[in-house]
Amino acid sequence: MHDESLNLGAAAIGSNARPRTRRGAALVAATRQSAANGSFKRWRSAETPLRPKRIRFGIIGALLLAAGPCVSCRSLPPLPPVDLSAPGYRVQQGQALWKPAKTRPELAGELLLATKANGDFFVQFTKTPFTLATAQRVGDQWQIDLGSGDYRSSGHGPPPVRFVWFPLPAALAGAGVCRNWSFKRVTTNSWKLENHRTGETLEGGFFP
Repeated sequence: MHDESLNLGAAAIGSNARPRTRRGAALVAATRQSAANGSFKRWRSAETPLRPKRIRFGIIGALLLAAGPCVSCRSLPPLPPVDLSAPGYRVQQGQALWKPAKTRPELAGELLLATKANGDFFVQFTKTPFTLATAQRVGDQWQIDLGSGDYRSSGHGPPPVRFVWFPLPAALAGAGVCRNWSFKRVTTNSWKLENHRTGETLEGGFFP
């Protein structure tokens, strides 16, 4: 579909992207500072029910899509909301640093990954209170949202591996990665997934 335009939109985060509000500027500054410190903080207690956050466009969504045209792929109906309490899901929560492209700064955020033995998965990367990326696969259908549910790409068959979110579940499961990607364990509980062609990286870890 139009996944390449979405990837360009994601790469818009950086020094050339200007928030339109003071709140946006403050949020971007806080994000960069968090990434520079490299500190991870627990963002949700074990007692809090697990549920994906709603996608909110806001300032971060605008930054994600600023460099590319509006992408609204409606040839397939959207996937239904995921129920992480349904039987069969293995849910992991943690934090990660996402570098959208070689020339862009890292973004610190929260990472949620839910997988099933049949290959279905749900990945969500957030910077409270914003959802930056959501990718999922159910059966033969895949879908990715950046910034807002109005900016979406979806299709049937293998998902586009140019987005870091789609190779992640297989890499963590030890199934290997495809061309241009590499995966390594940094420590027992941390890892790094990198695209050597685009410079996109995702480095993180999950809470025990």
